Amino acid sequence: MKHARSGSRALVVSLDQAHSLADVLGSVTRYSAGDVVSVEPGLDALELDTLALVEARYRALGALLAVSGAGHEHGVRFGAVEPEEIVGAPGVQELLGLQRIAELVEQGTWDTVFVDLPATADALRTLRMPDLVGSYLERLWPQHDRIVAGTGSDPRLTVVVALVERVVADADIVRGLLFDHSRTSVTIVLTPDSVALAETRRTLSAAALTGLPVDTVMVNRVLPNLNSASTTLIGTHAAVFWFEGGRSAQQHVLTEIESVARGYELVVIELTPGEPVGLASLGSLAFRGGAADALDRSVDDAASGAEPVVARASGSGLESIYTMTMVLPVVDPTTLNLGRVEDDVIIGADGTRHRVRLASVLRRCTVIGAEYESGMLTIRFRPDPSLWPA
Repeated sequence: MKHARSGSRALVVSLDQAHSLADVLGSVTRYSAGDVVSVEPGLDALELDTLALVEARYRALGALLAVSGAGHEHGVRFGAVEPEEIVGAPGVQELLGLQRIAELVEQGTWDTVFVDLPATADALRTLRMPDLVGSYLERLWPQHDRIVAGTGSDPRLTVVVALVERVVADADIVRGLLFDHSRTSVTIVLTPDSVALAETRRTLSAAALTGLPVDTVMVNRVLPNLNSASTTLIGTHAAVFWFEGGRSAQQHVLTEIESVARGYELVVIELTPGEPVGLASLGSLAFRGGAADALDRSVDDAASGAEPVVARASGSGLESIYTMTMVLPVVDPTTLNLGRVEDDVIIGADGTRHRVRLASVLRRCTVIGAEYESGMLTIRFRPDPSLWPA
């Protein structure tokens, strides 16, 4: 609402398949899933139907295969499988939904595109899907093998190769947008309770590990401070003691949130008597929270999930010691674990595993140690004599 009323054009997209966006915006009619709807001048909304995207993509693929390989069977006929049967394939819906959002961003119709994601665990899985799909497809079926397969005599295989290439390209485009700190920002919303705090700590840890551009932590439904006049008016009613007890517990959690979210912008939204439903209520909520444009904020680099830094710490030749340093400000060090797979290092922390491609110089080295101190993970490497040039 703030963006729309300032003259900018904004689009709100819901990736949550519960489709409650129309309810929140106070629309009297349901939105047609998949269609962009004008809410007010400068503000549009879209409830994205990722199942419909899967079905459309699958039917298009089936048509291509039918044209390219009519009468040419390979075991089970491809067209005999219904689109609904592949919906459960890992990452299909999430990747297509994000790819559609990337298309909308690239259209340039809107100045800002806001994406409402599902709950934290599902949101993290969704945002990591392009990275996972692209990297694992490349490892399972490398590009040079796909090129060889696509130049064969089987037209159906050529179509499948083209499809995989498109999936990889889409994943790269989406990943480029998601992890571009100059174009994308992530806001974490939580309530002031201990369970939400623990979940937020893990989410910030995962964001730092994977490079997601989180810059804002928003605490919602915070009980307001009763002024002296209100307290005198109400007296010592039991409800006052209950209210003040609840507020005291929230303030204790807020203090911990401030510590965990150090380096991020912290926005506190007080609980209101009525639900924030409809444009007027939501606009008032944004005003009270002092919500600013996330892309205009300056966030501490230590919290922004920067790329690993590689340096030579000492020595030369085979006696060299190289380091790779990553900023992980909120990681629980007791959960840290490391592994090496070919040219990658696998880093695990707080229930999240992330695969980091090593710089070329480190691929010819072996890991000799690692330490975590003051929010910094440092991995040490030494040249492998069998791989290091003489």
